[in-house]
Amino acid sequence: MGSDGRVVLYVRAGCHLCATGREVVAGVTEELGVPFNEVDIDVSPSTRSLFGELVPAVTVDGVLVDHWRIDPMRLRRALAGSA
Repeated sequence: MGSDGRVVLYVRAGCHLCATGREVVAGVTEELGVPFNEVDIDVSPSTRSLFGELVPAVTVDGVLVDHWRIDPMRLRRALAGSA
């Protein structure tokens, strides 16, 4: 699921869950001092076909951690486990 960065948040325009997911990912990554990148899945047909309706989705080191409703504890565990 490659994209640049350790933590990647996949979103799309007009997605109401994406705004909430962005807040969760931004809060956890800021707390842990880890940057994150955001990717609009509709910019690339391959990314759009990979995620479809599973946005927001967050990956850590290329592994899908969560989608739709991003759980801050699950994201923290993923970051701690792959450090």
